[in-house]
Amino acid sequence: MKTRFFDRLIDEGTLVIHYPDGRTQLIGQGAPKAHIHLRDRRVLTRLLSDPEMAFGEAYMDGDWWPGEGGLMALFELYFANARNFGGSRILDIARHALRGIREANSRLRSRRNVQHHYDIDNGLFERFLDGDMQYSCAYFETPDASLEEAQRAKCRHIARKLCLKPGDRVLDIGCGWGGMALYLARHHGVDVTGLTLSDNQYRYACERAEAEGLSERVRFLQQDYREHEGSYDAIVSVGMFEHVGRPQFQTFFDTVNALLAPGGRSLIHSIGRSGPPVEDTKGWIEKYIFPGGYVPSLSEVAPCIEETGMCLSDLEVLRLHYARTLAAWNERFQRHRGEFRDRLGERFCRMWEFYLLGCQAIFRWGDLVVFQMQLAKRNDIVPVTRDYQYGPDPVAAAAVSDPAARWSADLERTG
Repeated sequence: MKTRFFDRLIDEGTLVIHYPDGRTQLIGQGAPKAHIHLRDRRVLTRLLSDPEMAFGEAYMDGDWWPGEGGLMALFELYFANARNFGGSRILDIARHALRGIREANSRLRSRRNVQHHYDIDNGLFERFLDGDMQYSCAYFETPDASLEEAQRAKCRHIARKLCLKPGDRVLDIGCGWGGMALYLARHHGVDVTGLTLSDNQYRYACERAEAEGLSERVRFLQQDYREHEGSYDAIVSVGMFEHVGRPQFQTFFDTVNALLAPGGRSLIHSIGRSGPPVEDTKGWIEKYIFPGGYVPSLSEVAPCIEETGMCLSDLEVLRLHYARTLAAWNERFQRHRGEFRDRLGERFCRMWEFYLLGCQAIFRWGDLVVFQMQLAKRNDIVPVTRDYQYGPDPVAAAAVSDPAARWSADLERTG
């Protein structure tokens, strides 16, 4: 019987299978407990024939649906038994979040990959993101922080790490809808250039800059980072590096190094893997959500930074923040689900919630985190303690850069 396959996989918790004829089968015992309802018995054959892809596709098609506890209960059950799934792949969609085999991203392919996801419908993103349209991991400074507060905190935290002073030239690689670029110009008096490949994001960001009276200090370009030329005091990239693809890792960091002025510093905010690198595998999320992406382990990134000669001046790992961010996104998506169903269809809604909940699960129970990598041209450019990152006045830009100068002077006097 096909369900004996599950018997070998579930030794912690309970899977309840509901058949079309009303029969119920329990596999395992205890918590966590998850329910799966089958439209017909042939669904099991489909799931077992190509589990890596079929689990998500069958959900999109309505061939199965979760019961009590919803999709998250099923993902929790998977992670409770993840050690048993190494050779099988069933229920393995969440574990392969953002993994892709088609990682050799040429300029044309990169543009197509971006447009596949980000040019769906601005109205979709406006409904489930915060008001500033920040589409990356928020930073929850307090347990009761709202999504809007956490996204503003993320911008403040990153701005501090950039050690900005008024008049600095800043490049934002992968600027999205313009939120970070506009924040930096508005609060730190810097001049910002933002790069995106998305048609929708480019138009939206330009309109925002004009509406907020910041178009003289913020400009947006629809351009690949590999084509850009210039010299910048600071470079920021938030939620873009995971779309670069492994073959382009060295090119990315070489480009950052080439674009940074002699006293330059950079902050790269990227999804990362706390475990070892993974093999090339095309997964459900690569096909339907983020084509061409790959989430790196630190061991894959560090050698590329070393090759440039830049200093990795600070590394912070944000844990669980993205799980909370995704939970907030899904709550807002569900609030407007009826509207999305009417505009984009039920299959799209199932795809989107599977994506949001699957990613939430792997950030909560799996091995995905967020890396914030601070890079500098020299090891004396940024302060040598983290005090400046948590000061009481996050908008006082001048106070940020002074500690580094004081430390350098002390070294010269005592050296």
